[in-house]
Amino acid sequence: MKPTRRDLRIELMNQLYQYDLYQGGEHPFIPSFELADAKVMYDDLLDHLSDIDQKIEAQLFDYRLSRLNYVDRAIIRLATYELFYTETEKQIVINEAVELTKIYSNLDDEKQHKFTNRLLDNIAKTLKG
Repeated sequence: MKPTRRDLRIELMNQLYQYDLYQGGEHPFIPSFELADAKVMYDDLLDHLSDIDQKIEAQLFDYRLSRLNYVDRAIIRLATYELFYTETEKQIVINEAVELTKIYSNLDDEKQHKFTNRLLDNIAKTLKG
């Protein structure tokens, strides 16, 4: 069965989550991919990570990217990457990020997916065109 775009996003989210966990640790993170496309996107995303983080930070008010939990940070970084560096439609990127947040991060209060939606919508508004 051919992997879906969501399968790709989940794999990337997992790798970004682990990347964050290993930062500052004594052992380097060596990602392992099941999907070939994921490695290409992951490498490109890391090449742009500083720029992605700046774009996210610019839209956070009275909050820092480092305060987000690892899962939410991974989802938001991935979505921001897709918004700026892929041809995927903005609404699809935002909807997928919100769905991933509902599955992997919501704590039964719906606050996190609403935060993710609002943040990504603000980031998307900064796109030219």
